[in-house]
Amino acid sequence: MTFIDQLIFIVQYIFLGFVQGFTEPIPISSSGHLVIIQSLFGLKLESLTFEILVNFGSLIAVLIIYWQDIVRLAANAWRFLFKRDQAGADDFKFVIYLVIATIPAGLMGVLVGDQIASIFSTAKTTGISLIITAIALWMIRNLRGKKADRDLTLKDAIIIGLAQSVALIPGISRSGATIVAAMLLGMKRPTALRFSFLLYIPVSLGAMLLSLDELMTVTSSLWIPYLLAFITAGIASYYALRWFMNIMNRGNLIYFSIYCLIIGVLAFLIL
Repeated sequence: MTFIDQLIFIVQYIFLGFVQGFTEPIPISSSGHLVIIQSLFGLKLESLTFEILVNFGSLIAVLIIYWQDIVRLAANAWRFLFKRDQAGADDFKFVIYLVIATIPAGLMGVLVGDQIASIFSTAKTTGISLIITAIALWMIRNLRGKKADRDLTLKDAIIIGLAQSVALIPGISRSGATIVAAMLLGMKRPTALRFSFLLYIPVSLGAMLLSLDELMTVTSSLWIPYLLAFITAGIASYYALRWFMNIMNRGNLIYFSIYCLIIGVLAFLIL
């Protein structure tokens, strides 16, 4: 491989890392965009290892942005659990609901994750899924719920967890699915956003831990491309999530609905 070929190879991975990182926090499906880009440029990622790695870059961005919430929830949950401090009861309950909501996607990922990826990772099926995401976002475009963090229920956690498991299908946005479910359940926008992205933490971390053996087998020629894509994804996710938080506060989800509809129709008809 010549120097130019190596450079192009590395740039391709950096580009894929940027696309995944930027699209992960916003409700337009990062996995769906990776499928479409691979189809457009004739690229082929042999396994889910790359996607899991760049998702871990996105996870670091989420941890940075929500660090204060994470520390508060952990400290209050600890005080309630071991010191019976009732002031931490609501945060303890919130943590338990996050754990419960993680279970459906975790089980689905372990049991049938590879099968789902192999069946639905085509441009046309991704296009259909993006259209479904567009319709779901359109449904909640004007919703303003009343439920705050302390008002969440076990039913809410289960439904949002099931919604997240559906997002294993490329084109169904994880953040979109969980936020749509949360908004339909009557949550306030900040609560829906916070629950969605705190829920992303155990799912992404679990996927990374389960793929460690496979990551160890990555050939040395991919180390630099993977590392650069990982760094790019983390930076892109940080700024994309900051941007998305402002958009959620203004209630402009309709723009993502329109975008998903256009990309979905184009992917279905052209690719």
